[in-house]
Amino acid sequence: MHPEIQNMREVALVYLDRSGGLQKFVHDCKRYNDSKQSYAVYRFIISINPSDIAELDATLGNYILHNPLQAAQIFQSVCFIAIKTLSLIEQLETEAQISILLKPTHLPPLPSYVLSLSAYPFNYTSQRFYMAEGIVIAMGTVTKYTQGARFLCAEETCPFSEGFRYIRVHCPGATESATVRTDFVCSLCSSPLQEDMKFRVLGGPSFLSDNFKYLLSLTSSSCWRFTAVLANIFASQVVPPGTYNTLKLAILLSLVQTCEKENADYLDLLIVTSDTLVIDRLLNYSLCLLPRGIRHPPSSEIFPSVSKDKHGTGSASIQACSAVLAKGGVCYIGDLSSYKKDKLELLQSVLESRTTTVFIPGKKYGEEADQQVTISVQTNFWSFVDVDSSSKKHIQKENFLIGQMDMSLIPANLVDVFGLLIYNEFPLGRLSSPLVHHILKKAINPEAMLYKVSQQFRTQDYEEFILFAKNLHVELSSEAENLIQGYYLASRRVRRDSVHGSTLSASALKILISLSKAHTKLSLRHTVLQEDALIAILLLESSLTLKHGTSALCVAPNSVFPFDLSDENSLQQRDIYLMQCHHELLKFIAAYGPGIHINANEE
Repeated sequence: MHPEIQNMREVALVYLDRSGGLQKFVHDCKRYNDSKQSYAVYRFIISINPSDIAELDATLGNYILHNPLQAAQIFQSVCFIAIKTLSLIEQLETEAQISILLKPTHLPPLPSYVLSLSAYPFNYTSQRFYMAEGIVIAMGTVTKYTQGARFLCAEETCPFSEGFRYIRVHCPGATESATVRTDFVCSLCSSPLQEDMKFRVLGGPSFLSDNFKYLLSLTSSSCWRFTAVLANIFASQVVPPGTYNTLKLAILLSLVQTCEKENADYLDLLIVTSDTLVIDRLLNYSLCLLPRGIRHPPSSEIFPSVSKDKHGTGSASIQACSAVLAKGGVCYIGDLSSYKKDKLELLQSVLESRTTTVFIPGKKYGEEADQQVTISVQTNFWSFVDVDSSSKKHIQKENFLIGQMDMSLIPANLVDVFGLLIYNEFPLGRLSSPLVHHILKKAINPEAMLYKVSQQFRTQDYEEFILFAKNLHVELSSEAENLIQGYYLASRRVRRDSVHGSTLSASALKILISLSKAHTKLSLRHTVLQEDALIAILLLESSLTLKHGTSALCVAPNSVFPFDLSDENSLQQRDIYLMQCHHELLKFIAAYGPGIHINANEE
């Protein structure tokens, strides 16, 4: 080994020790080790102060500023030796599995370190750190790329057909096709290499906080308790624990059903309430848990529109707007009753097809022919309806069915395409006492932590939890699938009228599956059980009751949270209640879904 390289490794170790970086590194290693999961790539972010390093060793300081990729390899070797010497990660096998991202705290205040896009030369080919100064006036979509991948020799008798000999790690500036190729060959036997897809890493690995792990172990005796407590304590910075539980569960379910895949399991929410201020705060808080949570400003367009490119030749420019910017996340569009008819019709069309079409007239933009551009809309939508304001805008109908709400201000077809309709109201229209106290205390001291649970389960902990849960791959068990299909077919037979036939839309089956999968993810499991399907069915049936009135199944408005969750006894009561709901559901399917057999071991 070159003496200069060895010296820089020693300096890097000294710097990590003095700066506290080594202690953080050991903590990050512990989280990897505790997960007991093998990764193709173990990623570490190391904050560095170039000035401090330059004082220790000018060579390493210069290396970091002008050859950051090579400098990262220095720290990679140091970290690998530390892991092996201190036995920090048992699953780690090779140095190539370690990915180091160096993040400088600052750069020297010199002109050569400032990147200017208006001054020549642009120096596009440089691969060192720069500072960019300016005003952000637009943003593009986030491009997902493969951060790390594991390849194995296709020849089963080759020693490199297992283990972590061949690891590919994304380098800054590299294309996806350069990181993951199909023409790699084994250096030992020259057989082709095949990627082990189970170890492909798209984002940085996410973790669960120790408090979430402990909560999961405490509630392991029931498939319903973990998510119940999760919803009960969620957003305690905005609303008191124990309030808005059904809505908070629905929000969490929608958050874990966010991804950028085509034909994803979307879960849109429409909330009917008179507590618009509180609901708006709760939804805005929840948006912040996602990298792509967009609050739509009323003055702009929800969906893409066409305008002239003011900075170019006057050609057509498609503006992304809120829905496209929220790709893979949530687009919160505020009060639905504030939009005009044409906007609501467009929203309905997008919710049904998950695409929107932009028309570009050729004559207007200097083209010979007209064009149509179809854009995919991959996001969940959240909205609410203010019952107080809507009741003043129209005359309420009188011929309501039991449990049905007056939603005549919003087109019925639009209400149907929202996955869940949720009604949140306190008795006699008054806010609960805990919520009033919460609002007053927050008004006096906005930064105050009013509840111990807010310290135990921080916003950052929920961010990491959502990131972990949304990436879980879940599959339907045959028992859950039979329960969902049985309820769906029975409901289509029960919810009918003589004019329109079944009032249960064809999208209801997809919504049921999406809800069931979401509850499974939220429970941190990989298989959808009947217990998950039951929660999905109760939520959807409550939503259908608000839209069309009660059915023969006859669920209570608060069927998912029939009791205040104050202690373990109340959780036990809820379990018993949900088991009774399951029994009633089986009777409902048996009565109205002839030919459908549901296996119930509890019976």
